[in-house]
Amino acid sequence: MDIGELLAFKPEQTPKRPHEDDDDFALPEPASSDIGKRGGGDEKSKRMRRIADAKETANYRKSHDGNAAGSGSGSVGASSFEFDPELTEEERLNILKYVESEEAEGDVLDEQGLKKLILVFEKRNLKNQEMRIKFSDNPEKFMDSELDLHTVIQELKAVATVPDLYPLLVELHGLHSLLELLAHQNTDIAVAVVDLLQEVTDVDILGESSEGAEALIEALRKEQICALLVQNLERLNEQVKEESDGVHNTLAIVENLTEIDGEFVREAATQGLLAWILKRLKGKSPFDPNKLYCSEILSILIQTENENRLLLGTLDGVDVLLQQLAVYKRHDPASNEEQEYMSNLFNCMCSALMARENRDRFLNGEGLQLMNLMLREKKMSRNGSLKVLDHAMAGQDGRENCNKFVEILGLRTIFPLFMKTPKRNKQRLLSVDEHEEHVCSVIASMLRNCKGTQRQRMLAKFTENDHEKVDRLLELHLKYLAKVEAIDREIDQQPKQDSGIDEDEEAENNYIKRLTGGLFTLQRIDYILLEVSATTETVKQRVLQILNLRSASMKTIRSIMREYAGNLGDGDTDWREQEQTHILSLVDRF
Repeated sequence: MDIGELLAFKPEQTPKRPHEDDDDFALPEPASSDIGKRGGGDEKSKRMRRIADAKETANYRKSHDGNAAGSGSGSVGASSFEFDPELTEEERLNILKYVESEEAEGDVLDEQGLKKLILVFEKRNLKNQEMRIKFSDNPEKFMDSELDLHTVIQELKAVATVPDLYPLLVELHGLHSLLELLAHQNTDIAVAVVDLLQEVTDVDILGESSEGAEALIEALRKEQICALLVQNLERLNEQVKEESDGVHNTLAIVENLTEIDGEFVREAATQGLLAWILKRLKGKSPFDPNKLYCSEILSILIQTENENRLLLGTLDGVDVLLQQLAVYKRHDPASNEEQEYMSNLFNCMCSALMARENRDRFLNGEGLQLMNLMLREKKMSRNGSLKVLDHAMAGQDGRENCNKFVEILGLRTIFPLFMKTPKRNKQRLLSVDEHEEHVCSVIASMLRNCKGTQRQRMLAKFTENDHEKVDRLLELHLKYLAKVEAIDREIDQQPKQDSGIDEDEEAENNYIKRLTGGLFTLQRIDYILLEVSATTETVKQRVLQILNLRSASMKTIRSIMREYAGNLGDGDTDWREQEQTHILSLVDRF
């Protein structure tokens, strides 16, 4: 080999041993002063490195043992790469247990640690206040104290892992001081506090300590947490990512609180959140995750609380919802998230319409016209509009909406949907059964509530085209009767419950099961049959003719309607008695 070849020669690189990067070849540990400068980031990375090394070490021996058993002579070569030949099975299990728990010594916050942390927090908070007053015209002078305050707020997140310490957090006035910072001039500080509160109020965390949850919830209620959060929301600029995240976390806090304690549903609405959400939805901003979250929280606020529904009405919330839904009259949502947003808005409208006053606002805001157009356009919004119409027309409070719907030629829209149920596909959110339930409910409501010429126009629909709609009614009757009979057989075959179970409760549960299994729709169908048969003789004859052909019985229809009359619910007593009398008179005439 000449001198040139010798200089150009590169020895073949030997493979690294598994521990080559570890202790023997590790760089010196940084000085303690350097660690202090960098904060806790290096500690976390070192911890993760230890865990990774431990896992690698523990799993290597296991896999090596398996290879050795199956590879014969090949195991000799593999043995040169074994990490720790002396590692026992017990040691390996201990390492794995350590890895799974992922807890290093000193990570868990204790009572003493929390006291020290709160003391540091209070000192930095006070110093920041003093520096801001002293150098109000020179932000550079108080910026360091602000960074220190922000850092200690981040460190306080450790308390979220130990809910048993929440009572101490409240007792030491730490929570009070944190809530005061929601009004801090620097929104970064306020957003950091929101982030901390979101973790502290996490439902899973609170579930670990009933005492801690109780202390925290009581303290937050006294401080009027919802009002403080709304005041902070008013000033956040969602064009800034950090502040947009702050809005999202604020809504998450509200969701956590309402899930833990239902009283927060009313408190959040009355303390300004409902007004803020409506303002946010009304804004011209394009669809984004925060808009979706707003629709979810709005749904929570008005789903069960009638006071909140009325408040929504006084804040012009029905108009806001109609304006937002109008976007989807001729255009489908662009994504699954936006589809969920649209669905939430429809659900909110249904909840709002459970308050009588909002039905008048819906009527005056031309909500019926919008829903009718949506049904005709055959877009995704058709499903939601059908549900809304059902809610708008139901019961005695739906009388004006029923008559108006006939006036705006809604019969031309609803009866084609009654005659032929659209096939379900990925764009049709309602199942066939749900679609038929809503359509039959709308027609039943109109038959009950329409008067004069509107009622005559309704009844005329059942005689046209050789009674085709009566034929469809009986087709649906037989379909849902079969479903209910199957549920009845299932209930009969259930094993008898213990004597300790209340019979009335069991009967109620079975009735609910039958309702959800098809009885609710069957009741609507049979109600329509009775109404139409009682006023038109040719319809009654057609019904009898088809029932005889199908070997079905009028007694079944009478029985179903008598059961319906006996289970009208706990609404207005006068209305219930009037309705029962009306249904039973129809049964007798049938």
